[in-house]
Amino acid sequence: MPTSTPDTTATPVVSFHDILSDDGTHVRAWTNDPEGVIDGPTVVLCNGLGTNAYLWPALLDPDCGVRVVSWNHRGVGGSERPADKRHVEIEHFVEDGLSVMDHFGIDRAVLMGWSMGVNTMFELAVRHPERVAGLFAVAGVPGDTFRTMLAPFRLPHPVARLITIGACRLGKLTGWAVSPITTRLPIGPRTIALITHSGFMFPVADPELAAIGIEEFIKTPVQWYAHIALGTSKHARVSLSGIEVPTRFVAATYDVLAGARDMARAADRLRDADYFELRGSHFIQLEQPDRVHDLLLEFLEKVGVRAA
Repeated sequence: MPTSTPDTTATPVVSFHDILSDDGTHVRAWTNDPEGVIDGPTVVLCNGLGTNAYLWPALLDPDCGVRVVSWNHRGVGGSERPADKRHVEIEHFVEDGLSVMDHFGIDRAVLMGWSMGVNTMFELAVRHPERVAGLFAVAGVPGDTFRTMLAPFRLPHPVARLITIGACRLGKLTGWAVSPITTRLPIGPRTIALITHSGFMFPVADPELAAIGIEEFIKTPVQWYAHIALGTSKHARVSLSGIEVPTRFVAATYDVLAGARDMARAADRLRDADYFELRGSHFIQLEQPDRVHDLLLEFLEKVGVRAA
């Protein structure tokens, strides 16, 4: 049954819908258009791993001109952990995405991905090209993501992969000890100021909404987040030879979780793709929401999609 967040000025309204994925896992889908009043095309958002709607400020503006449907990853934000704990790989996220599209009656749409969601949308496009009208990639690469991490440090890809997967394994082993602390951390203006001056994230346009999004993100136990991250680390680089729909890459120069150079190389391998690089971090849609949103609207116009 659909549910909605409280209608307050602090938290934009997002409606949630509990749906059933192919393997029997209940997944919590969401949309930025609870009342069906947004006059614009529908975009299916394959979100960053373990993230939520509140990390997309431009899309939560009622006048954004884009109807968004998305979902929370397995074991995150009201979505159920699968009975088979191994069902947290990209192929299972593709199944969830298709189930979300079917629930909302979407036959074909532009997919937008952020971070690990870029893996999901490209895999979906390869497996089900008839469902995809275009691909809009934000701070993510089409597969084998872990080798592209730590790009500003210019480490060899095998070394970057070794370090980042090692960090996930450590998180899975030790998460039980730190999760009781991290899941209860208060997130306020001081925390946001600290995070956004760390170099990992740059100053954001809407600190209050960012605080809501980060507070929601850290509710996931560290060990479960590490588990699903390790599941996605198995996803190999996607062959782009069969991708024929228009594609746009929006990279961030100082992104430590998805290398801008790797995104540019992926764009070069596609027949119909363009590439934009903005000064910012992995959280570029929080730092420059208007610019990223303008690029999305331009892309939708280029693709020529209509409201669903």
